[in-house]
Amino acid sequence: MPVSEPLASSVIATDNTTAQYVTQSLRSRAQGARQGQVTLPSYFYTGDEILQLELQAIFDKEWICIGRSDEVPEAGDYVTTQVLNEPLILLRDEQGDLQVLSNVCRHRCMKVADGSGKKARGFTCPYHAWSYDLKGKLIAAPRMKEDGFKMVDHDLAQVRFEQWQGFVYVNLDGKAEPLAPRLTGLDTILANYHTDQMLHHFSQEDVWHCNWKALVENFMEGYHLNCVHPQTLRPITPTSRAKKLPDGPGYTAYAANYNQGYEARKFKHEDLSGEEANRSSLFCVYPSHIASQSPHLLVYMAIQPLTSSSLKVRWGMSIRSLDMVGQGMDALEALWTRVNAEDKAKLEGLQATYSSRHAQAGPLAPEDLEGTIKDFHRYLARMLEH
Repeated sequence: MPVSEPLASSVIATDNTTAQYVTQSLRSRAQGARQGQVTLPSYFYTGDEILQLELQAIFDKEWICIGRSDEVPEAGDYVTTQVLNEPLILLRDEQGDLQVLSNVCRHRCMKVADGSGKKARGFTCPYHAWSYDLKGKLIAAPRMKEDGFKMVDHDLAQVRFEQWQGFVYVNLDGKAEPLAPRLTGLDTILANYHTDQMLHHFSQEDVWHCNWKALVENFMEGYHLNCVHPQTLRPITPTSRAKKLPDGPGYTAYAANYNQGYEARKFKHEDLSGEEANRSSLFCVYPSHIASQSPHLLVYMAIQPLTSSSLKVRWGMSIRSLDMVGQGMDALEALWTRVNAEDKAKLEGLQATYSSRHAQAGPLAPEDLEGTIKDFHRYLARMLEH
């Protein structure tokens, strides 16, 4: 916590006290040696002013994952979601092309769609029946006879998006540099897994009562595996077998190597090397998309903050082959549900203690165990320094 603590939660990025504190706290992490790098100050996980900076400097400007493209495989299929204050529709138009539209009617701002659907022909607002086609074009506006009203001026807004490895990302302010060039090194790590060919199995949304950064950090380090997951992950990917992978400007990654005898190769892709077939490759696409790619399974989390002490996570699973359904998938779903519950309990407990006066920055573990956290903090420094 800075000596001159910001007093109001309404203080935003233009507040000099908060900005100076962030710059001072992050500069050493951006420029200093990796050996001896310490954790972020606890105020970074509790301060509303810090969250406002993150929303403005990161989440409004960066690429935010909203799911997998094959969640909407056919024309007319759609899924609704929300990123921060923006309700969105992910869909396939009449030509089968992917679209991301604003889910806000151009009349009185009602959502035009809810949930998900198949083979829709368009969307009709439930408030005054304005109707739009699958490209967002306004095609009906009952009784709108005012002089000067033109249907063409009131289409649904289109949201800028990119696809990478089967994932869909949106950029809210529409000004971000292209995503893919930042991830070429990660493409190399994932190449033989053919992540883009994994098949959507399920997804769901949950709320966790912890800071968004804490979940990113937790997922992206192997140091906690033995202690937090003694019956779930320790028998498969023990802490001792964690290995840092190369990082890049838009990502960090590590390998969770399998204990001898763990079988994840029955449905593996034939291109995988022996080393790749015997590990899960965990990665974070900054700021908040985390995933574990194993030979047969892709588990991902798309995270966004709700408050400084809560987040929404959309997590899902994709599979190598439809033949896996009915052959152990129930057990895999149960495993990951239990893993998430174990992490959630620890992180919500951690959130409660961040407010202690004794919650001081501590030393990070060696590269193979927490080097990914060092990478993540350096990314935050690049984005938040003023």
